Amino acid sequence: MAIHRANTAMTLPSVSSATPPVFRVDIPLLPESCAGNALQFIDLLRSANVLADLRLGASGARLAWRLLDARGVPLAALPGPLVAYTPTSTAPHNDPPCALFIPSFHATDIPAIRTLVARNLPLTRQIGMALDAGQRLFTQGNGAWLAAQSGRLSGRQVSLPWFYVAGFARDFPDVGFTLDQDTAEDGLWMSCALPVNVGEMAVALVRHTLGNDLGDALANALTPDHPRTRAALQANAQQHIPATRDSTLSRAIAWMEAHLDQPYSLPRLAEAASVSTRTLLRHFQQVLSQSPLDHLHSLRCARAKVMLEVTLESVPSIAVACGYSDPAAFRRIFARYTGMAPGEYRKRHALRRRWRVDVAAR
Repeated sequence: MAIHRANTAMTLPSVSSATPPVFRVDIPLLPESCAGNALQFIDLLRSANVLADLRLGASGARLAWRLLDARGVPLAALPGPLVAYTPTSTAPHNDPPCALFIPSFHATDIPAIRTLVARNLPLTRQIGMALDAGQRLFTQGNGAWLAAQSGRLSGRQVSLPWFYVAGFARDFPDVGFTLDQDTAEDGLWMSCALPVNVGEMAVALVRHTLGNDLGDALANALTPDHPRTRAALQANAQQHIPATRDSTLSRAIAWMEAHLDQPYSLPRLAEAASVSTRTLLRHFQQVLSQSPLDHLHSLRCARAKVMLEVTLESVPSIAVACGYSDPAAFRRIFARYTGMAPGEYRKRHALRRRWRVDVAAR
């Protein structure tokens, strides 16, 4: 698949040598935005972070993101499993973002697109200021209209679906087209025609922030390779690929998960992981950047959230089920890890229809 490119240096956030850099992407969402495209882009950034963690450990750079409304205000955390798409603690809010991603939006025709753009001129001004500040800009589909309205893309090339080309050319005659190409990268602006091309934009962002090695790794992970699939199956069938060896962390975490309701004991945990306490602490710090106790608290709070959502158990009972004999201590720890008290969490997230674990007698 052809890509039009022009190399342009990007402005990177300044960080101290002791702090791994975090590169943030801001993603404005309108009521008409194709939110699935934005979540797809975030999923690819999350995959890049997994690759960075595998290769570099906790010391490597990371990507972060914010979902914003049309005024640039961060959206509230999404509920349930969608909460990972609106992180509140990983992205540095004081530093400027390194990029903007503008997803496509729903519109019935070209006049509807023009109306939407005219209704969101503050967003187009934000895009213009971001480009002036040296931030990269990624647009998918008709999101290019909002970008071009900023007035900063004269002489640039855009890639659009064929059914938008005539209208876009009439509105922005000074912007060219990469005909027969699905993705265009011209200066700070990268555009793609269809959702299937979003992966190429994510790879480009990774190359510009985390480096070419991780960009290549993400590209390889997203590229179908049927011969390699067959080779892996054949090697596995002939037992040339051994099973993944048990690791210190996996043994320790598995023991934690099986004993969440029991008192914490570092020596007992180290014994279960077959290492010394000092070695265990080092593994947790190097890979997870936290202590075993911190990780245990997060596992216990995850269990507590489930129980608060789907049961009518009292908070003291849930505390005991999660390994806390003191309900007050449980409340403090739960608030520290979730940002709210257990009662408030239950009020916000409890299911309307409770899960039943047995069938009522008739």
